[in-house]
Amino acid sequence: RPKSPLVTCSASFHASGPAASKADFYQVLGVPRSATQKEIKKAYYQMAKKYHPDTNKDDPQAKEKFAQLAEAYEVLSDEVKRKQYDTYGSAGFDAGRAGAGQQYWSGGASIDPEELFRKIFGEFSGARGFGDFNAIFDQPQEYVMELTFTQAAKGVNKELSVSIDGACQRCDGKGHEPGTKVQHCHYCNGTGMETVNTGPFVMRSTCRRCGGRGSVMTTPCVACRGTGQTKQKQTVMVPVPAGVEDGQTVRMPVGKKEIFITFRVQKSPVFRRDGADIHSDAFVSVAQAVLGGTVRAQGLYETLNLSVPAGVQTDQRIRLSGKGIPRVSGYGYGDHYIHFKIRIPKMLTDRQRALIMSYAEDEADVDGTVNGVSGGRSGKRAEAGQDREGEEREGGFFSKLKRMFSSS
Repeated sequence: RPKSPLVTCSASFHASGPAASKADFYQVLGVPRSATQKEIKKAYYQMAKKYHPDTNKDDPQAKEKFAQLAEAYEVLSDEVKRKQYDTYGSAGFDAGRAGAGQQYWSGGASIDPEELFRKIFGEFSGARGFGDFNAIFDQPQEYVMELTFTQAAKGVNKELSVSIDGACQRCDGKGHEPGTKVQHCHYCNGTGMETVNTGPFVMRSTCRRCGGRGSVMTTPCVACRGTGQTKQKQTVMVPVPAGVEDGQTVRMPVGKKEIFITFRVQKSPVFRRDGADIHSDAFVSVAQAVLGGTVRAQGLYETLNLSVPAGVQTDQRIRLSGKGIPRVSGYGYGDHYIHFKIRIPKMLTDRQRALIMSYAEDEADVDGTVNGVSGGRSGKRAEAGQDREGEEREGGFFSKLKRMFSSS
């Protein structure tokens, strides 16, 4: 009569030492103590597949390691047992310490390690083999794409080189060497499923010998090692949406896979971004600031001809509605704010200096002094009604000033 898969053991697989000397379960599975249940299950499956006795017939320690993995997984996959293990360690799993109503696990796997492996394998791979189980845990590949400020603001179609799993070209995805054949799996009689009698019950699970394929490859493909899949480089066109920001990540399907693309947006020498709004500077001369005029400025979509109001102040700004960046998560566009900056000349001709000095003599709103101007005083230089030349001179002076800066 076949052995029942449910076997309760009272001792760990390390029978030569006390429970306290057993290897840490997290170390057995190779996972950190903060590992999620998904990470624990993946680690167990990969390790158990590596140390399965059927694939390690020449290693006498493989069977013990295989059972130890089952023991570790059984505890860490159960939140109640895991919490107890984290609190008391291996010593807390001693049946002799049970008392005061506290139930302690007695050590050792309470399920046949082979049956546990079949359960996990069958749960994820079904009748399609190991590859599908691994695909469940595969994280989408991540790529970084560099964009200029203008590309990110306006959107662009940009090529990206990716490496994606695809059908092996050598074996056409079949997994075995060209010219060879697969053998009928005698373990499951080609059905891909095996039957286990457990007393009055009959359990069916995925065949552990062929992985549910119903056949066994005697000569695996040397390119894909029997998986039927290889990494293949290909170039894909990425439609970058207008308005993406630095550090933003999008998901894009490539064939049957998905990839994540994170955008890195370069700084612009002209524009500053604030969400969907952009800011830039327009530089004007002293004469333009005083008398007004026009100035050319670079816009996101075109060159702009702006009107400079007379008496404009530095950092005074104007708003161009709808001339900003498209809103990715909404409708419409942001605005373009242009800040006026007044260029103060560092070098003057003699004529320019004389005109500026003449103007300084007539300034009425200076607090402090002006270098080279005699009779400096704090506060206003003179009341408007005490101007030496009268108001008729003012118009003539500004005309000279305008001509001076326009000719320089």
